[in-house]
Amino acid sequence: MLAASRKELLLARLRADGRIVAKELAAELGVSEDSIRRDLRELHAAGLAVRVYGGAVPASPAVADYATRQSVATESKQRVARFAAGLIEPGSTVIIDGGTTALATVRALDPARACTIVTHSPTVAVALLDHAAEVIIIGGRLFKHSAVASGAAAVEAARLVRADRFLLGVTGIHAEAGLTTGDADEAAMKRVLAERSAETYVLGSEEKIGAVSPFTVLPFESVAGVIVDPGAPSSGLDALERRGVALLPAG
Repeated sequence: MLAASRKELLLARLRADGRIVAKELAAELGVSEDSIRRDLRELHAAGLAVRVYGGAVPASPAVADYATRQSVATESKQRVARFAAGLIEPGSTVIIDGGTTALATVRALDPARACTIVTHSPTVAVALLDHAAEVIIIGGRLFKHSAVASGAAAVEAARLVRADRFLLGVTGIHAEAGLTTGDADEAAMKRVLAERSAETYVLGSEEKIGAVSPFTVLPFESVAGVIVDPGAPSSGLDALERRGVALLPAG
C-alpha cells in the first residue's frame, strides 16, 4: 500500500475509532511498525493527528484560527450554548471562558438576566453590552487565537475573583487524554479560573469530542460535568461514558 493511501486509511480509522495503535495496525496491514509511526509523525506535523504513546488520536479542528472556528459545528455550538446559558442563574456570578462556544453562550443568555459575568474575553464582554448583567473584564496580554487575555497579569487578576460557576472552553475532550487545549499559557489560565469557581462545566460541542490538543487543562474529576451535543460521534461519547465522565446532553 502506498504511503498516501495508508495515511488516508489512518485518518479514516481515527475518525471511526478515535485512536490508532501503531503495533496493531502494522500487523493488520502487513507493514512495519516504523512505517506506521512515520505516517503518524507526518500526520501530526500536518495537524491532522496527535501522537500519543503507542499510536495517535484525532487532532481537534478547534485549533484553527478564531475566524475559521466560527464556521465549525455552528449548530452543535448553539445547542451546547443554550444549555450552558441555562446554568447562569439570576443573582449568580459566573466566569465565562473565551472562544466561539462561549460567545454563543452569552448570545443565548436572556438579556434581562440579572447576574454578574466575569470574563477574560473582549468578544464575550462586548456581546453583553445590551444585557442587564454586570460585566467584569480580566485584562492581560491578548491571545489572538481565542481572543482572550492571558499571561501573568491576567492570572493575578483572576486570583481575586470568586464565582459560582465557570463555563470552560477547551479544544479537545478525549476519554484517555482528558480536557486539552492548544496553548500552554491558555491552559494555565483556564486552571486558575476553575480554581476560583465552585463548579466548572465544560462546553463540549461535537468537533471537540474524541479530539486531543497538546496541553492538558484539567482532569475530568475536577469538573462538575461536560455539556455535550447528542449528535457528536457516538464512539467518543461512549468512551467518555465508560470513563465515568458526567455528561450533560444538550438535547
